[in-house]
Amino acid sequence: MEQWPSLFISHGSPMILLDDCPARHFMAQYGQEMKRPDAILMISAHWETEGVTVGSAAEPPTIHDFYGFPEPLYRYHYPATGHQTTVKQTFECLRMAGFDVVEDDERGLDHGAWVPLAYMFPEGEVPVAQLSIQSHLGARHHYEMGRALAPLRDENILIVGSGNATHGRRAGGVNEPVFDWVAAFSEWIHDCVMENRAEDVIDYLAEGPYAFENHPTPDHYVPLLIAMGAAGENAKAKRLHTSYTYRTISMDSYEFH
Repeated sequence: MEQWPSLFISHGSPMILLDDCPARHFMAQYGQEMKRPDAILMISAHWETEGVTVGSAAEPPTIHDFYGFPEPLYRYHYPATGHQTTVKQTFECLRMAGFDVVEDDERGLDHGAWVPLAYMFPEGEVPVAQLSIQSHLGARHHYEMGRALAPLRDENILIVGSGNATHGRRAGGVNEPVFDWVAAFSEWIHDCVMENRAEDVIDYLAEGPYAFENHPTPDHYVPLLIAMGAAGENAKAKRLHTSYTYRTISMDSYEFH
């Protein structure tokens, strides 16, 4: 069986369902062109837990985890189905690597999960399970989580880390020019992943230009580490898309082999 890549997708704001931007066209086209996996394991910036948790709901509900947005976003519901086999295999991989894992059979999909899925798999045709992050445990923890999940790539499961390459405070319209300090960090990530400089990616706060300004909290960064880790120590990266929204959000997305 062919080994699947792992993905890092910058999901942006839920407003990309309403505001036209290059990133949403990329997601839609990429989803149309790719083969269909048996299931998706989604790791979103928007599900933080104290310990590692796998969502195992049979029909994960759509979580509208945002406030003050236009009414059409609250009416949108992604037609998701769960996948118990992926839940079981995720448990096994993480426990064999020494992680303590628990299950949540009620948790739905937050917008970090359903925004990219709405474009990549709009009919909900591929079942999905979601894995939480633990930002308080640091960058290396998430890279090692990714390493532990690598065997899933041999089981026709697509691992998707969903965050943002940069996530500074929104400071303009959807297609206004990016700030130089945002582009600098985004291009630093690009150089690191293309050269497989995993230690630099892990130590981003010390190594990356304007790292704290671009990631004042680590939640949107650590899904990148999981996706990179899942490709192993010899990971090879391909940048699938590059663009910016709201002057501070890099929508760069990567495929790791």
